[in-house]
Amino acid sequence: MAIIITDECINCGACEPECPNTAIYEGADEWRYKDGTDLEGDLVLPNGKIANAEEAQIPVSEEFYYIVPDKCTECKGFHDEPQCAAVCPVDCCVPDDDNVENEEVLLSKQRFMHKN
Repeated sequence: MAIIITDECINCGACEPECPNTAIYEGADEWRYKDGTDLEGDLVLPNGKIANAEEAQIPVSEEFYYIVPDKCTECKGFHDEPQCAAVCPVDCCVPDDDNVENEEVLLSKQRFMHKN
């Protein structure tokens, strides 16, 4: 399951540098699949979506820091727990019930994004 940042976020930015997948962005910032990953060019994501790694994507939130579900692996393959939740001073980084994934899927996403 991916992590989501709730609207209780105070926009402190503590979470952003902790994400090993660069899945966390400041509100209103565009994001790219290539950011912080080995992805490039045209892709078929593990979930079947087609995308281009270099193409700017629409922000998930205009107001608060946000996590891109397609890039979030709950830090599997890097850490024992989601680092965003570990450093959040207001506990607004919580499991996203709309994006439930098991450990095998999360590790598969991690390997897909970080091939080297």
